[in-house]
Order: sequence, then C-alpha cells, then structure tokens
Amino acid sequence: MDTVAGLEPIAFVGVDWASEEHAVCVLGTDGRKSSSYAVAHSRDGFEQLVRRLASLGPVAQVPVAIERPDGRLVDALLEAGHPVVAVSPNAIKAWREPEVLSGAKDDPGDAEVIAEYLRLRAHKLSVLAPFSAETRALRAVVRARDDLVDQRVAAHNQLQACLDAFWPGAKAVFADICSEIALAFLERYPTPASARALGEKRMAAFLTKHGYSGRRPAGELLERLRAAPEGIADGPEAEARRDAVLGYVRVIRALNTSIKSLDRSVAAHLGEHPDGEIFASLPRSGRINAAQMLAQWGDCRQAYDRPEAVAALAGVTPVTKKSGKYEAVHFRWACDKRFRRAVTTFADNSRHDSPWAADIYQRAIARGCDHPHAVRVLARAWIRVIWRCWVDRVAYDPAKHTAAARLLANSERATGPAVGTDQQAA
Repeated sequence: MDTVAGLEPIAFVGVDWASEEHAVCVLGTDGRKSSSYAVAHSRDGFEQLVRRLASLGPVAQVPVAIERPDGRLVDALLEAGHPVVAVSPNAIKAWREPEVLSGAKDDPGDAEVIAEYLRLRAHKLSVLAPFSAETRALRAVVRARDDLVDQRVAAHNQLQACLDAFWPGAKAVFADICSEIALAFLERYPTPASARALGEKRMAAFLTKHGYSGRRPAGELLERLRAAPEGIADGPEAEARRDAVLGYVRVIRALNTSIKSLDRSVAAHLGEHPDGEIFASLPRSGRINAAQMLAQWGDCRQAYDRPEAVAALAGVTPVTKKSGKYEAVHFRWACDKRFRRAVTTFADNSRHDSPWAADIYQRAIARGCDHPHAVRVLARAWIRVIWRCWVDRVAYDPAKHTAAARLLANSERATGPAVGTDQQAA
C-alpha cells in the first residue's frame, strides 16, 4: 500500500469539503502557507483547482487530503493524478482543538489544519486507490438499494406503531406487514370498522383474490384478528388513523417496487463485474449479499497488502489496548459499517451450507463467544479465504480449500471431529 511519505512531496494540500464551495490550503514542505482560496462545487471549480495544483509541479508529488473518500471532487483529483488521502473528521477535530486554542472555526482554517495534519503525519497515511468504473457502478446501485431498505424499515416501524395505537389486530394477521398480502389487507380494511363484517368466507375470498401463498387457513388468520385487543372503531381519531395507515401503505408499496427494481440492477452489475464470479461462488452468499461485499471490498489489488487489512476495514478484528500492566481487547468501532454488515451477514449464512464454516463457528461458541462474536471470528476466517481467491482471480472451490477438504475427509472417515482447521485457514 502506497504512503504519502514515499512520494517525496513538494507541497501539501488540504481541502475542507462542502456542498457548494470548498476551501483549499496549500502548505510548503516547511509548513509555511503558500496559498489559500476557495473553489466552487462545479465543473469549472474542479477544473480551476486542478489547474492551480498542476502549477505547483508534478502532480504525483502534490498530495491532497480531504475528509471524505469518494465523490466527484475526489474523482477529479484522482483522475488528474494527485495522491489523495481520506482523513478522518474525528482525527482532524482532535488535531484542531490543541492547535486552535481560541476555539475559532472556519472553512479556510479547517483546510489549513487538514494540510498541516497531512504534512506532519504523511509517513502514516495511505493514499486512496481508485476503483474501476464497474466497482463504482456496483457500489452506487448497492448503496441506493441499502438506503431504500433502511427507509422501508423506518416506514415499517412507523406503520406498526400506528396500528399498535388504534388497531393491533391488523398487525397480527400476517407475519410480514410489508408483504404484498398484508398491504392489500390494510388497503381494503384500514380501520376496525371496515373489518367489522369480515367473516371466514370473505377472508377466504380475499386470500384467493390476492394470491395468498401462506399455509394458514382463513379461519386461523381471522382468529388472530379477533384475538387482539379491540381497536378504535369510530370517531375522528379512527378517521385520521385510516388516512395515516393508507399513507404508510402507499410509501411501503413504492419502496417495495423500487427495491425489486434495484435488485435486478444489482444482479446485472454483479454479473458484469470482473470479480463478480468470485463473490457469487461463496456458499450461501446470494446475489445481493455478494454484491454488497464486492462493492465495499473493491477491485484494487494494491489497496490491501494482506487479508488482515481487509478484516480491519470490515471491523471483524478486535482492538487491543495496552498501558503499563493494563491490557484489554475491545470491539472495533472504527470501520466501514456497510462492509461489516455485508461480511457478517454472509458469514452467518455460510455456516448453514459449509461444514468448515459451521466448525469454526461452533468452536468459537465452545470457547465462550456469544453469537455476534462467533460470527465475527468466522467472518475473519472467510476474509482470508476470499482474499486468496481475489488475489488469484479464481472462484471459490471447496475442493481446493485445504482446511475444508481436510474436515470433509475426516468426516467421511468417521474418525471424530476435525481438529486444527481454523488456525491454518482462519
């Protein structure tokens, strides 16, 4: 992984990112400010910035620090050839406080703090590795889908809270209130009064009309409705709640449609990605989860020098704190949260299909780990395997996975549980 220190910089640039205008500060190698200005968040502004930085000398020797790892400004700097460093906003905040004793804060001052941070810590900072167009496309559609799923979860919770307040029975009829059959029921019967004359025959007709695929008979579903606490049937509140329920139903329906459309787009972009086959070949990964992992993992082989770097980025390795006689191991909070969710979801699913994964999980449980901890242990083991497949550009094959093949052979010989597999592969 390239570091800024290895580039022999001739200047250090700090950019305080904003939605409309970016503050820029340029420091010389001696720490003196050579220029400070602002550029608009526009095509002309980006071109102006690139021209002014190019006048400093070879762009490969003019590193730029900014408080975000992506976006059109970052893309423009990378395309121009500048080494770009994404710095943590929390690190800049901690750096600013002792440097600016008055507590004053403005955009040009923040840009200077970022440039100074880059100058003094260049030997510890790594430059961003640009992703391919295929990876950027996959990441865009995956993140859009994940955001819509989060919005659906929020709408689901709001709908549930609304039903709890005035009609708990409607929530109890179907297992998933966001399913099409549940939304159709709420649309047809949005209040207790509207379902007052609902009988078993009418319920059966409703299920047939909407293609209910569950195995519960109409009588059982109706009993769930009647067994719940009585709702608010009449009055102005019932009328208001009816409008709220129908509003939530329309929102969730629209989100369901958009998510399904993005599911198809995710699958298409995963199939077009050069590394798509690697992640799709993993046991129980699924098209969506495979795309989520690949979108965050990326395709730049120079970005990670070893699998431990990937594991740290995904937040599945612990953090050790030592001071004198004190030593403790803590959960890693600082990581790519999307990456951690994608990798741990895959690891949890994989143990139901891969005997090797199930063995590592069970060993972790036997050592006293709880479920989330055991899943992170398994995820760390999988990252080592995936990293080797990714570096070699080959799909995952259980027959070539030494630890998995050894475990399978031991099982087939019925010589007892496999031993010593997670140390080699995990």
